Amino acid sequence: MKLSVSAVAATSALIWSGTVLTVGIANALEPRYGKDFLRCVSSIYPGYRADRTPEQIAIGTAYAAVDGAVGGAIFAALYNCFVSGCSCGCCAACNDEPEQTAA
Repeated sequence: MKLSVSAVAATSALIWSGTVLTVGIANALEPRYGKDFLRCVSSIYPGYRADRTPEQIAIGTAYAAVDGAVGGAIFAALYNCFVSGCSCGCCAACNDEPEQTAA
């Protein structure tokens, strides 16, 4: 069974950006909540600081959406490649012709 690459990408984007958004909002309400998590996220995404401002929460959420979508798409493509046989046409497994035996 193959996965829909776009569906997994969208789902991953929603889950990861929703996580960053939820923790960002919770941190804005209670400064101790998720502080270390947001610092970790800010070390990965350039331009995002673990500040409790709406602008920084939006930037972190946008980065997380893109990151989640790319990661989900890569995961689904690799899954499809390994589970049901690769048919992308770009790798060695797809370009190998089946060996013909001499009769």
